[in-house]
Parts: sequence; C-alpha cells; structure tokens
Amino acid sequence: MAALLLAVSGCAGVSPSATGATPTGEASESSGPSATLQASPSATSTPDQVPAPGTWTATETLVQPRQQHTATLLLDGRVLLAGGDPADGTGPLVLAELYDLRTGSWTATGSASEVRYGHTATLLPSGKVLVVGGYGDIGPLASAELYDPSSGSWTATGSMIEGRAYQTATLLGDGSVLVAGGSFAIGGGLLASAELYNPDSGTWTATGNMGGVRAGHTATLLRDGNVLVAGGFDSSGDGSPVGPDPLASAEVYDPSSRSWTATGNMHEGRGGHTTTLLRDGTVLVAGGFGLASAELYDPSSGSWAGTASMAGARINYAAALLPDGRVLVAGGYGSKGALTSADLYDPSSGFWTTAGNMAEARGGGHTATLLRDGNVLVAGGSGGGRALAAAELYEPGNGS
Repeated sequence: MAALLLAVSGCAGVSPSATGATPTGEASESSGPSATLQASPSATSTPDQVPAPGTWTATETLVQPRQQHTATLLLDGRVLLAGGDPADGTGPLVLAELYDLRTGSWTATGSASEVRYGHTATLLPSGKVLVVGGYGDIGPLASAELYDPSSGSWTATGSMIEGRAYQTATLLGDGSVLVAGGSFAIGGGLLASAELYNPDSGTWTATGNMGGVRAGHTATLLRDGNVLVAGGFDSSGDGSPVGPDPLASAEVYDPSSRSWTATGNMHEGRGGHTTTLLRDGTVLVAGGFGLASAELYDPSSGSWAGTASMAGARINYAAALLPDGRVLVAGGYGSKGALTSADLYDPSSGFWTTAGNMAEARGGGHTATLLRDGNVLVAGGSGGGRALAAAELYEPGNGS
C-alpha cells in the first residue's frame, strides 16, 4: 500500500487523485510503471467540425513550488492555493497564496496552522474555505481549519472523527460537507466511513459507511442532490509493485437518508481518473491507470455507457468544465512519462480533440481552475522529479 498511497495524484503517476486534484509523494517523474501504461483504442471516427484548440499562455510563477495542493475559486474571483509538498525534502507547506486574475500575480496569504498534502478544500456558502485532513508530518490528520478571504487568516474548526488523507469532500445542498473514505495510515489502512461537517456548529458527525473501503476515488454532486462516488483503490491487491487494483465499483450517497446505495459498475476499474458533471446531468469519467477510455454515467438509470477514448492513456491529470460545456483535461502521466498535452471532450459530439500543449510537463499533483473570465488556470504539479512553481492559462477556442 505504501507505493500506492504515496503516489496518489503524484509525480510517479501510479495512483489516483482526489477530486481533481489530489496529492503525491516525492518520487521522480521518471519513476513508476510507465511501461505498463497502454493507450486504449481511440474512436474510429472523428467529428465533422473540429473546434479551435485554444491557446496556452504563461502567467506569473507561484510564490512557492508545490504539488498535491488544492486550488479553490473564491467568491471574489481570486484563487486560493493551500498546502502541498515542495518535493525538496523540507516537508509539506503551511504558506498559502492567492492568484489575482486582474493582475495575473500571486501573493502570499496567511499560513495554515498545520502542514498538509493529500487534503481537500471546499468553498462554503459563507465564502470561507474548509481545509480538511491530508498527510501532515507524521501521518493522516483529523484536523480541519477555515480560511477567511476577508482577513487572509486561518482558524481551527472541529476535528474529524477519524484522521484521513486522499478522501473526497463534497458540499451538499444544505451547506454541510460530506467527507468520505481515504487512508488512515501511511502505507495502508483505508476507510469506508463518511462524516458530515456542519458549518454552523463547526462539528462533525458520522454518517452511513460506504459499501467498502476506498481511497483516491472521485465524488460528484448530482443534480438531484445525491453524491456519486466512483473508482479509486481498496485494500486488496495482486502483489504488483503499484499496489491494489483500481476499482470499477460506484455508489451513491443520499443526504436525505444519510445512506449509501450501490449503483452500476464502470466498464473498467479506474484510479487516477477524474469525474465531471456535464450540462445534461450525466457524469463523464475518463482515463485512470493505463487507460485512455472514457464512460458516461446516467443517474436516471444508474448505468454507464462508453464514449470515445482520449488520444492516449493519462493518469493524475487535472480537469475543468468549460463555460461552453466541453471538458478540458491537462497533463498527467502517460506511456512516455509526464505530459504537456491537453485534450477536450465535446459532449455534443461525444469526441475528443486536442487542446494544444502546455509549456510545462506536469505529471500529477497540479490543479486546473476555471476563472471568471472563462480561462483555466493550471498551477504547480510535479515536473522532472521536482515540484513546479510554473503556472499557465488556457484560453478556450470556439466550441462546436
């Protein structure tokens, strides 16, 4: 389990990222079982009209290099980067920083009370950001804290019942936050438990357990208010160096009953993938360890259907839903190492097209944030065995 959990969303690219952006260890980009990453078959036809791929432009570098951090779009349009690992042997970060779209610059903001990576960050209705769990200096954390953009300060809030890292966190319709699964120990020990955070009281309560343990999974808030959890890894393995096999199973959390129900399995087990809620209410899942394939989840039937494959396999990449409904996937780890490439999925045609190349290869642990102007900010990540300070902006071309 150590090889798996220390690489989640990370530079070695052998395990899953949590919700878009989850964390890794300090292995170099050239490490990991890249020889086993094979592209799934691509679609046999292409769209009649291919939209413009868009352009990538460098923006100011981060205050500190970091990977396995979180990125949160604040109510005022700024982006908060919190936590992460500089991969230079100094340990996780406490200093947070803000990106200002108007100036294209980064500035340091208040330091968190604890170092952490592999954590989650959730924007609350109040405008504050809830940062939870992750790995600290000695293992998974139960602690949580709140960032207040108005003062640039951090304050402690109630601790979770269990310490966990590589969990998911989802803002529910009533303003509470669902945290599910994750790892409770370095090198192994996964959780099926879930907890709810009440922002009014700052306290956590246990809610129903998932059907099984999982870490590095994804969680997607559906239109009906339920939460879809898909893929990740469990505690069983086949003895291979990369640890447990990825899961094909999925389940749905119902906030009204506080219970979990199994739903249809994906066609393939996936870890290091992302899930994105599309405009029509279906959910796109793509990639994962050794996969270029993609699938669509239909909440009305609880079933998965295949859609076109990406050009090649990618894991530990970052994804963002564009204003025109297309989905951008950028970077990650492929058959030849860390990727500069990016792809676009168009739900109207069901096909993938190129989105051009980033200036930096990012093998995992980076983030992609849709800004108010419709561009996507990609920041940090793992490159060449080190954490990156580089950031760049993707400006979408015309949709189809």
